[in-house]
Amino acid sequence: MYSWHEKITRSVNLQGGSMADIRELTGKTVTTLREEGIVAVAKKAKNLVQMSVIEGKDAKNKVFRDVLFINGCDESVPHPARYRVRHQREQLEANHVSTNQVYYVNLELDQVRFYRTFVFFRCPYTDMIGEFIKLAKKLNKRVLFDIDDLVIDTKYTDTIKYLDSMSKEERALYDDGVMRMGKTLKLCDAAITTTERLAEELNKYVPEVFINRNTASEEMYDLSVKAVKNRRYDKTKVGIGYFSGSLTHNDDFLLILPSLEKIMEKYSQVYLHVVGELDLPDKLKRFKSRVVCHPFTDWKKLPELISKVDINLAPLEQSIFNEAKSENKWVEAALVKVPTVASKVGAFDRMIKDKVTGFLCSSSEEWENVLSLLVENKGLRRKIGERAYRYCTKKCVTLYTGIPLKRFIEKYTTPNIAFALPSMNISGGIMVALKHAVMLQDAGQDVMLINVDNKITWCNHEDHQIPVIGQNGKFLLGRFDRMVATMWTTVSFLENYNNIGKRYYLVQNFEPDFYEAGNPLRVAANQSYFPRVDIQCLTISQWCKKWLETDYGHSVRYVPNGIVKEKFRHYKRDFSGKIRILIEGDCSVYYKNVDESFRIVDKLDPEKYEIWYMSYNAKPKAHYRVDKFLHQVPYEKVPQVYRQCHILLKTSFLESFSYPPLEMMATGGYTVVVPNDGNKEYLIDGENCLLYPCGKTDKAVEAIERICNDEELRDRLYEGGIETAKKRDWEELREDIVAMYKD
Repeated sequence: MYSWHEKITRSVNLQGGSMADIRELTGKTVTTLREEGIVAVAKKAKNLVQMSVIEGKDAKNKVFRDVLFINGCDESVPHPARYRVRHQREQLEANHVSTNQVYYVNLELDQVRFYRTFVFFRCPYTDMIGEFIKLAKKLNKRVLFDIDDLVIDTKYTDTIKYLDSMSKEERALYDDGVMRMGKTLKLCDAAITTTERLAEELNKYVPEVFINRNTASEEMYDLSVKAVKNRRYDKTKVGIGYFSGSLTHNDDFLLILPSLEKIMEKYSQVYLHVVGELDLPDKLKRFKSRVVCHPFTDWKKLPELISKVDINLAPLEQSIFNEAKSENKWVEAALVKVPTVASKVGAFDRMIKDKVTGFLCSSSEEWENVLSLLVENKGLRRKIGERAYRYCTKKCVTLYTGIPLKRFIEKYTTPNIAFALPSMNISGGIMVALKHAVMLQDAGQDVMLINVDNKITWCNHEDHQIPVIGQNGKFLLGRFDRMVATMWTTVSFLENYNNIGKRYYLVQNFEPDFYEAGNPLRVAANQSYFPRVDIQCLTISQWCKKWLETDYGHSVRYVPNGIVKEKFRHYKRDFSGKIRILIEGDCSVYYKNVDESFRIVDKLDPEKYEIWYMSYNAKPKAHYRVDKFLHQVPYEKVPQVYRQCHILLKTSFLESFSYPPLEMMATGGYTVVVPNDGNKEYLIDGENCLLYPCGKTDKAVEAIERICNDEELRDRLYEGGIETAKKRDWEELREDIVAMYKD
């Protein structure tokens, strides 16, 4: 004989499914196994895998949204996932919170990029879930757990009598799933649940629990309204409905069996309606002709089915497990104006107003008296059903109940900020934006980069991992609390995307001057300083601050640029041998003025001076005298380049903030520089550098030779340069940078 586990394994294999997936799906399949058989469950499991791939397809479309629900509940028990995933999504979407869902075996680590908050519903722990939660928290994102039953610890499930009928193998598998559910719960920041009793127990595992009761969807509401409209009463009969499946081994039903037996004996017009395969209890066999068995039905047909009865039964045996159950049966009946008689237990006791929107019973005598009253009094049935309907259509449907859930999700959503970048290629402006992003992530914020290149998914910078998503508007549905434009080409994105709280523009240069006269991009760049939406200007340059305020009328926040001083270790250069001069800049950009640098070094003795040229984007022109070309040097290796050189020759005439002179000084090197608005605020001629007028190449040659020949000057420039660099250490600026992005 095959064991239960072997049987389902063989059946799954025959159905073409994967046991690696099916092993994850056992939560409540034991009941289904007993009622439907192993082959049926195997087929369902195969269908579930196929369905979940389709369901998760949209989640893999790289669409940025606010919340991702990770559904851990298998197809054999669709009812919980419908209420706790689809209905909660409907609540949030009705209140402008974008959502998506994925089946947990299809969860991929990369999906963490596209959402702000994650809700794990009934998810047993897996290695992927553990890794996913770890990465989400590293990125300052929040993780919630949602559960609608006490299936988080075997100390609760051990109270379920039915589980004692399982085989040893079945029980071990079930208990393993329960404990793994609890493991995921403990990794989460908070929990969402359905009832007060559940919340009380969950509070032992997480710091905060929010009660979001089960609610009916818009479709359920619509189907219920139609069912009421189409209902036809049989005046000769009174239907009592018990819509909970098989009656055999059902302790809840056995609780009211004596009372129900007396009612059916007392009133010949009473008919009992049940759903599912019926193994009739002995006490009811004499009433077999008045027991109507309905097959297992799709939820969409349930409103019509319930509407055909006059009284709805919701018995619950007293137990901690049942106290945690929701009031769904009352809501579903109320939506079709059918009164419910329920046990005075848990959520029923909490939600039903006795004798007003339903009836609550604590003893067999009460059950018998209430049922007798309702069987005999059609008017009372109608009145109670109508009151319950009026309450539930306003208090128990998704459209009217989502705001508290939205607020709780927002409470557990880390403020996010996105930097819109024109490129991921290294440049001074990009490096500044990335440095700000790193500092904000260190400050606990959810940081991401928006980039035109959809092929780049992650940015690894200074031992930080930052998600990157594309700028395509159709793939962006989520909320950005703050968005930062970093170059003029990115401002239009902030103008056109509506779901942004606060907009910033990090201005690092006067970008119209990036282009020569006559280039239409000069006009487009200038327009960025007159955006069509409210934007707070930020800058790293006193020069930029001045013209933004004076010429364009902006209120500007300013924090200077800095360097990571510890990466630019200083040492004193030896000038006894050959002198190495470094030229840095993109020679294809006219304002970098690189041609002038090479006109200068052409006047220097090649026997005495070695020329290195470093450029990330451009390659040297044919006539340049270059002894060594350094192309696309990773930023972390740039300090090594500076340390190998004696003098930096920097001839740009337009810069917002010129990094190379500061970085060279930080290593103890020397700089000969054309003064411009981007370096004036930290360069002092004769104190930490030598300046020369743009175009005066002979003056530059003279400055280089002065440094080589005047040891006293070198000592002064060395000390002054190092002191300047120390004052510009990023660590000294960290608090000011974080504060600059506050609302």
